[in-house]
Amino acid sequence: ISLTILSASAQGLMAKHEPMFISRSETFKFIAGDIIVLPCEVANTEPYVVAWKRGIAILTAGSVKVTPDPRVRLVSGFNLQIRDAVPQDAGDYICQIATMEPREITHTVEILVPPRIHHISTGGHLQVKKGSSVRIECSASGNPTPNVTWSRKNNILPNGDDKLHSHVLSIENVDRHKGGVYICTANNGVGQPASSQVVLHVLYPPEISVERPVVFSGEGHEAMLVCIVHGETQPEVIWFKDTMQLDTTERHIMENRGSRHTLIIRKVHPQDFGNYSCVAENQLGKSRKTLQLSGKPNVAVFNSPAISQYKDRYNISWAVDSHTPIEEYKLSFRKLPQGHEVVDNAIDSQSSLSSSSSSSSSSSSLSSQMYGASTHNHRIGGNLANYGGYGNLMRWGHNDWRDVVLPAVPLSHHYTQGMSYMVRGLDPDQQYEATVQSRNRYGWSDLTNSFFFSTSSNDVLVDLSTFLNHGQSDNEMRDLSVTFYGSGAVNRQKLSLITLSGATLMLRLILA
Repeated sequence: ISLTILSASAQGLMAKHEPMFISRSETFKFIAGDIIVLPCEVANTEPYVVAWKRGIAILTAGSVKVTPDPRVRLVSGFNLQIRDAVPQDAGDYICQIATMEPREITHTVEILVPPRIHHISTGGHLQVKKGSSVRIECSASGNPTPNVTWSRKNNILPNGDDKLHSHVLSIENVDRHKGGVYICTANNGVGQPASSQVVLHVLYPPEISVERPVVFSGEGHEAMLVCIVHGETQPEVIWFKDTMQLDTTERHIMENRGSRHTLIIRKVHPQDFGNYSCVAENQLGKSRKTLQLSGKPNVAVFNSPAISQYKDRYNISWAVDSHTPIEEYKLSFRKLPQGHEVVDNAIDSQSSLSSSSSSSSSSSSLSSQMYGASTHNHRIGGNLANYGGYGNLMRWGHNDWRDVVLPAVPLSHHYTQGMSYMVRGLDPDQQYEATVQSRNRYGWSDLTNSFFFSTSSNDVLVDLSTFLNHGQSDNEMRDLSVTFYGSGAVNRQKLSLITLSGATLMLRLILA
């Protein structure tokens, strides 16, 4: 028994003196340029030699450096150091104890390389003609393999996205809106992302847009006609009045700031009204846009509430901008057919627009009407409807449109002019559609968009005419009022015409 205990004790003493690794095999990641340190801590190495190997190449043996690489050395015992790591340093490194049966640990080194863009197929600048297709390839390297994305400086990509995850950027049917600076970015999470840019320059013939296709002005005023011109190379711009080229004069001044080309006409004469055009030309082509200088009124704007306070009438009013006094208005209105629904003063049917435009076809002949202070009675479905106003009520038109021509008396010389008119004989709780045109000495304005209003189911307020008509028949007294006004409230005037017993006329002029 004692011999057995002695033999076990001897074996344990011998085991304590056998060489052993304290370090374990590991995988290390280093960024290119870093200092690589691979641990190899051992115990009981006497009299054995500790060596570092990479493949079949011996780097160190004991404390002696074998490799000629000046970056390699031992630190803190047998730890292996490699300065200024490069991608070629990646691989397996073996720390070995040279026993009869060699013992070893293996470290795996991975070198992380920041991204680098090393090729863009078009270089940094690309010129193409409008309508062409473009393909730009961006190649990048790094470890791990970087992700490549395309973006556009201060803009989105032509496909509407902010970024494109691809090394290839394709643009079809190039136009000037697709030009700009495109940026290729490579990122793999190591260091800073790499980027490179391509300037896409699109060559195209002139493209023209007008700031306002119709410019309204008046005699003695100044008018500005503006064309926005884009083109590569920079186009030359020429102005025409009809077919006559314009030169710079005391009254005709031509300016341009960047893409904005302006024709300024000072102290407008009647012969200045008409059609103008700006013509732009460069090496790639020529373009033309037409503008109109008009002395006619602008399109009127309705400013009365959408719901009447009365069940059988509605006081409709509008304003219009005109450099020249308005001479007359044409008001057209009708009851909306069944099935038409009005939402936010817009209608869901196009029929009203077409019929409204047809009712305005006779506008040019309206100026020949004779005006008089009178009332006009029209029988509608067996009921007598009375329309009062200082103007003529036309015959019923297509789709039951009613046309009223109202002279602007007295004439207003304010820029903003307007009128209100009491439409009578309406049906309770019904929706109506109205349009207006205005005429000055230069002609009729464009037709307004349709305006929609409704009558109430019951009278909300009782007006003065109710008291005036109290105890008298409908034909004995009517308050037939039309209001004319300019841009100043002080100049607002109301002309009221009261008919007494259908014969006697009394004219009141009230200054507000």
